[in-house]
Formats: sequence, structure tokens, C-alpha cells
Amino acid sequence: MNDSVLLLGAYALPFGKVMAGIAAVCLLLLMVMTLVLLRSRRERAFEAAVAAERAREMDDKMAEMTRIQAEMTGRMQTIAEVFGTRQSDFVRLISERIDGLQHRVGQGLEATTRHQSENLSRLNERLAVIDAAQRNLKDLAGEIVGLKDVLSNKQARGAYGQGRMEAIVRDGLPSGAFEFQPTLSNRTRPDCLVRLPGDSRGLVVDAKFPLEAFIRFRDARDEDGKVRAAARVRNDVLIHVRDIAEKYLIPGETQDIAIMFVPAESIYADLAEHFEDVVQKAHRARVVIVSPSLLALAIQVMQSLVRDARIREEAHVIQVEVQKLLEDVERLNGRVAKLDAHFRQAQEDVGQIRVSTEKIVKRGQKIETLEFDEGDAEKAEWIRLHGPGLRAVE
Repeated sequence: MNDSVLLLGAYALPFGKVMAGIAAVCLLLLMVMTLVLLRSRRERAFEAAVAAERAREMDDKMAEMTRIQAEMTGRMQTIAEVFGTRQSDFVRLISERIDGLQHRVGQGLEATTRHQSENLSRLNERLAVIDAAQRNLKDLAGEIVGLKDVLSNKQARGAYGQGRMEAIVRDGLPSGAFEFQPTLSNRTRPDCLVRLPGDSRGLVVDAKFPLEAFIRFRDARDEDGKVRAAARVRNDVLIHVRDIAEKYLIPGETQDIAIMFVPAESIYADLAEHFEDVVQKAHRARVVIVSPSLLALAIQVMQSLVRDARIREEAHVIQVEVQKLLEDVERLNGRVAKLDAHFRQAQEDVGQIRVSTEKIVKRGQKIETLEFDEGDAEKAEWIRLHGPGLRAVE
């Protein structure tokens, strides 16, 4: 009901007011369009100004770019000229470097060739030495095989031990202090008999040694084989010790002890390490077991004893020689005393000669400087008057 009333009131408004509102709206629209036109014109003018400014800036930039391009062209020309000059210098430098490098490479190749030639010559020499050493090794291997054959043969092994023992004895003792293979009173012949000074009894050296048992002892792989070989070593060595004691320990003819020579240090080391009881039993039987080094040491001790005995035997001869030496020393002392007296007399004569020489030098200096004393002038006048044959005496 209320809504219908309001609608009817609205339709009842006057027509004039409606027209006035329409005119106002049109006027408002006209003003708005005018403002829009003015604003669009102002914007077109601003855009034209902006475009003109941009065109001016573009002209300035183009001019600047033209100037920069001209400068770049000049610089590029300068760079091209400099690069051409530098290129020629670079080519010349490269040529010089290549020439120098070729020269150094040539020298290096020459030195390398010479060095390689020297190395090849030294290598050839070393190869020759190696070939010689290889031949020596082959010879040594053959000798070792021969030595093995010698050691495997009992007679040859005995000869080897005998030869080594004889070499040690000969190198250490004079010829009259030993004898090889002598015959004793019981018809036995020891390998060597060393005669010590002051004692008519000789020291027996036996060079035979049982080696088969030692070879089996070293070659044994199991414990049972080693035990059996050790028992064989003890048995063989003790039997040989008993034979030496029974054959060569003769009272009044030989020394109370004998020497059993072992021809190898390794065998002696095994004997001393593994069979000390055998060594002790040999000592109690008055048989000393020695290696080559111990025999050489014993021979040196014997050599000292022989030298001392010879010195005691030749003591009277030494005294006579010393007396003659003292007489020669006294005679030399007298001759030295005479020579000393001659030297002292000669020294005194030389001193007097030096005094006379100094006086002559001083007078010559006075003559040179014309410095004369009054007494010297009177003497000179007196000598001139009394004759040139007179001499002035001091």
C-alpha cells in the first residue's frame, strides 16, 4: 500500500523540473567533454614536446656516435699502424728466437749425442766387466763344485785340510820351527810337528777330521735323524780324539797336549754350539780342537816365543853390535864437535867481514856526500905527500 503511494507521487512531479535536470546534465556533459578535449590537447602538446625532446636527444646521440665513430676509426688506424710495426718486430723477434732455439737445440743434440756416446762406451765397459764377473762366477761355481767333490772324498778332504793347515803354519813360523809328516818313535806320522824354543818336545797338529757325520747332521730333516746324526758325530769325533791321544802324546818326545785342526769355521761353530760335551772330553784327553782362526792365533803366539828365544840366543851378538853402535856414535859426536868448531870460527870470520863491510859502506857514503872530518882531511894530505904506496892503519 505504501509503495504504490510513493510511485504515484513520483509520477506526479512537474515536467519543468525534469527538463531542468536534463539541461543540467547536458551542461555537465558538455563541460566534461570540454575538459576532456583540453586535457587531450594538452597531452598531445606534451607528447609532441616530449617527441621533439627525444628527437633532439637522438640527434645529439647520433652526433656523439658519429664523433665516437670517427675517433674509433682514427684509433683503429693508429692501432693498425702500431700493430703492423709490432707485427714486423714480432716477426723479427720470432725469427731471432727460432734461430737461437735452433742453435741451442743443435748444441743440445750434439751434447746429448756426445753424452750418449760416452754413456754407451761406459755401458760397454761395464758390460765387459759384467761379462768378466760372470765368467769369474762360472769359474767360481766350477771351483765350488770341485771343492764339493773334494770334500765328498775322504782322502781329498784330508789333503785339503792338510794344505790349509800347512799354509797357516808356513805363514806364521820360520822354516826351522816346524816339520810336516815327521816320523815319531812309535812309527806314527802326524801331519805337523811344531818345535817350541827351549823345549826338545814337539807340538803335534793333526789336520784330519771326520766330516761325514757333520754333513748328515746338517742334512737331517726330522728330529730322529738329527739325533742319530748327532750321536754319530760324537762317536766319530771322540774316536778321532782317542786316536790322536794314543798315537801322538808320547812322553818325553811330544808335548802334553795335541791340536786337532778343523778346516772350516762353520764346522767348528757347530761343534762348539751343539757338541760342547765333545769339546770338553777332548780337553780332558789333552786334545785341543781349533778352527783356522784359532790355529793362526796359536801360531802367532808361537812366533812370539820363537822370536824371544832367538833374541835371547843372540843376546851376545846384539851386545857386540850395540857396542859397535856406541863407538860409531862417539866417533860421530867427535866429528860433529869439530864441525861445530869450524862453524863457530866461520861465524866469527863472517862477523869480522861484516864489520869491515859496514865501515867500507859508511866511508863510501861519506865520500858520496862529501862529509869529511878535519882529522880525515889531514890524513889524506899526509898520505898524498908521503906517497901513494902507504896505507892508513886504524
